Amino acid sequence: MTPTPTPPRRPRWRSLALLALCLAPLLWPLHHLAERYYQDQLASQNRQTLDLYVANLLGTLHRYETLPQILGELPALRGVLKDPFRLEAVTNANRLLKDISQQTGAEVMYLMDVSGNTLAGSNWDKHDSFVGRNFAFRPYFIEAMQGNLGRFFGQGTTSAKRGYFFAAAVRDAGKVIGVLVVKVDLDHTETLWGRTPEQLLLTDQNGVVVLTSRPDWRFRATRPLSAAERQAIIAIQPYPTQAPQPLTLNPDAWITQTRDIRETGWQVSILAPRILLDRSVQTVTAIGAGALLVVMLLAGLVMQRRRHYIDRIRFEARGRQDLEKRVVERTAALEGLNTRLKSAVLERENAQQELVRAQDELVQAGKLSVLGTMSASISHELNQPLAAIRSYAENAEVLLDHQRTDDARGNLKQIGELTGRMASIIAHLRAFARRDRHAPESVALQPALEDALALLAKRRRAMAVELVRDIPDATLWVQAGETRLRQVLGNLLANALDALTEKANPRTLWLSAEKRDDHVYLLIRDNGPGFSSQALAHAREPFFTTKTRTQGLGLGLAICDSLMRTLGGELLLGNHPEGGALLTLRLRVASGGANLKPSEDPSA
Repeated sequence: MTPTPTPPRRPRWRSLALLALCLAPLLWPLHHLAERYYQDQLASQNRQTLDLYVANLLGTLHRYETLPQILGELPALRGVLKDPFRLEAVTNANRLLKDISQQTGAEVMYLMDVSGNTLAGSNWDKHDSFVGRNFAFRPYFIEAMQGNLGRFFGQGTTSAKRGYFFAAAVRDAGKVIGVLVVKVDLDHTETLWGRTPEQLLLTDQNGVVVLTSRPDWRFRATRPLSAAERQAIIAIQPYPTQAPQPLTLNPDAWITQTRDIRETGWQVSILAPRILLDRSVQTVTAIGAGALLVVMLLAGLVMQRRRHYIDRIRFEARGRQDLEKRVVERTAALEGLNTRLKSAVLERENAQQELVRAQDELVQAGKLSVLGTMSASISHELNQPLAAIRSYAENAEVLLDHQRTDDARGNLKQIGELTGRMASIIAHLRAFARRDRHAPESVALQPALEDALALLAKRRRAMAVELVRDIPDATLWVQAGETRLRQVLGNLLANALDALTEKANPRTLWLSAEKRDDHVYLLIRDNGPGFSSQALAHAREPFFTTKTRTQGLGLGLAICDSLMRTLGGELLLGNHPEGGALLTLRLRVASGGANLKPSEDPSA
């Protein structure tokens, strides 16, 4: 008789509710810690933003600060102040101010006499020209007439555009004869802010907003204005209104950070919506509440699993019987599978033996391929030294005929050095075929370049190729190997001369080098036909060549590319916009102080 199963008991929800009441108070310190953390994060972010904006603003102002004093020394402007009725002098001054304004980026420049009348201006040909207007009421004019540098920010009464004014006195024999004013447009500083939740607020010494990312806040007062400040606003007219309306902000809705700018007497404030902080804190609190809920659910799950454990024991006996029956069936199936696996293993062993034989044949073929590539590389790389040796030998024969033994001895010495270099190239290519690794050394770029040019000097002169250099005088130290670097430079320069053989005169080869960041860039450019799209795609592949008149193996760029990568550099191929090929060598900067010709012997 099958026993009647016991009905499942309900979870103890009262215990879970009590656990929830005990853990709920932990949400309050979590809320407090999250609020403090995100408030510090927001303050740090806004502080960096304020520093960046202030630096940009001051950089813009400092760029124009000394401009009025410098321009006041121009004879063309002094001539207008001395004789304001001479039309030619006024016209020349207008054009001069317009040219300088366009070159410096200033919004407008204008020249005033001691009475404040504008005699010349960069906007003389505009409908809102300052010429003929009087600005003696502006503070910058008064300060400039007193011999100081005038500063003022306000909206123009003529152009209705905001700007920052710099003014300096124009003197003649120590006497003030006029004032030169430069107006700087600061509207672009508002556009730099972009559309962000944080709002920018820049107030002047009166507490009036002059720059802001919210147009409806512009020219509104952040504090009550005194009677003296209101009279000064009416007198100097810095704003489009003589009575700025108050700007009322809810302090509970914004988190404000302010920084003073001593140079201008301004204050820059950044207002972050408090909702940004509240949203993050609420998210953390919600996550904490969710974690609490998960803990309670896990507790309930543990209780439920404990009850199910008792029920599972009841079914284990029945399960054992079913399991024994399935084990017998499975054993029979496994015996048949074992038989099939044995036959499969035998077949796999036979296939493995065939694979080993195929791999041995492939390795042998690879060795033959390496030997072929190395022999072709040696033939390619020794071509230039052999040509130079032949040239030096022919010259030595002529020198001996003319009894110039010292010069002939120098040629023989050069031949000896070239044979040594050939041995170094052969040893290096042998090490390259074995894929040996050598640590880069500190090598001077200029001597290596001069050596490569010397090997090709006779050929370059025979082709009438003009060499244009833009190489710094200071030694450029790079991480490379002496032999490897000279090998790369010789191949690239030889390829450039090969490209110029397809072009009629004039033939030009440009060399330039510069140091940027932690790398040295060497640019080699010619005015030949340049790279085709197919050549750019396959130039780094061995035995690819496009030469027609001159014979080549197609290994030069492939070897150069491999050498540059082993040196931690890069070879960039492309075409110059004005025509011809442009090859760029990017090498790592090395510390100076090493020998100009460090040794490198790959055979060592």
